Amino acid sequence: MSGTQDFATAADGTRLYYELSGDGPVVVLSDGIACDGFIWKYLQPVLTARYRVLHWHYRGHGRSGAPADPARITIDDHARDLHAVLAHAGVARAVFAGHSMGTQVCLEAYRQRPDAALGLALFCGSYGRITRTFHSTDALSFLIADLIAFFEAHPGLTRALWSRGPGRFYLAVALRMGALDALRIRVEDVLPYFEHFSAIDPAMFLRMLRAAGEHTAESLLTSVRTPTLVVAAEHDTFTPVRYAEQMARQIPDAELLLVKGASHAAPLEQPDIIDRAVMDFLERRVFPPAAP
Repeated sequence: MSGTQDFATAADGTRLYYELSGDGPVVVLSDGIACDGFIWKYLQPVLTARYRVLHWHYRGHGRSGAPADPARITIDDHARDLHAVLAHAGVARAVFAGHSMGTQVCLEAYRQRPDAALGLALFCGSYGRITRTFHSTDALSFLIADLIAFFEAHPGLTRALWSRGPGRFYLAVALRMGALDALRIRVEDVLPYFEHFSAIDPAMFLRMLRAAGEHTAESLLTSVRTPTLVVAAEHDTFTPVRYAEQMARQIPDAELLLVKGASHAAPLEQPDIIDRAVMDFLERRVFPPAAP
C-alpha cells in the first residue's frame, strides 16, 4: 500500500517502524502478538479511502528492531511505543484499533493518555489474562514458564527448529484444531502470519506472551469515556466471546458486533460484514457529519 514509511524511537532506544496512508482523521492499527499487519488486509484499504491510517510494528516484530532492553516487552511498553510512534508522526489524537493482543495495547494506551483516543475499535481480543483463556483453559499460562526456560537454555537449537517450521504446516495444524474458519479463510490471506511467526525470536515471543497473560485492564473498562466498538467472533478459541461481551457491557455505551461462524481471524474471513460495521461506527459515533 502506498504511503509514507518511517521509524520512531522508543524511550529505551528501540526503533519502531510505521507506515501512514490516506488523508483525514487518523486511525492507528495495532496488531496481535507475532503479527505484522496481515489481519488488516481488507479493512486497511477501506479505511484509507476516507481516513489517514497509521499501521506500526511492535518491538521485535516485522521491520521494528529487537527490544533495546529485553525486559521491556509488556503491554505497558507497547502502549508507550504506540504513543512514541504517534508523536513522531505528528499525530495528537487518533482512533485506537487493535486486534487480539492489540486490544490490550489499545486499552493500556487509553489508560496512559485518554485525551489522545478519539475512539476504540477492539477486534477479537480481551481486556487481559489471555493465556488463561486460550481454548477456554488456563493450561497455556502454566506451560509458558517451562518453554521459556527450555528455549533460553538451548537458544541455537530452538531457534533453528522454530524457523524451520514451514508456514503451510502451521496453517494445516491451525485448521485441524479449528482455530480458523476452514470454509471462509483464504490460504494466501493467513499464510503471511505463519511465515512471520516462524521468523521472530521464540524466546522473546514467549516472554511477550507471558507478559500479555499477566496484564489486565479490567479495572479500566467502566471508566472508558470514548466511543467504543467491540468486535467478537462466535468461534474464537483464543479470546472467547464472553470476554468481548463483558467488555461491551462494562465500557459505557459500547457497541458489540458478534460475527457468526467466524474465528480469531474474523477480519479476513468475513471482511464485508466487519468493514461495513467499522465504517458505520466511525461515521456515526466518532466522526458524525456536522449539523446543517
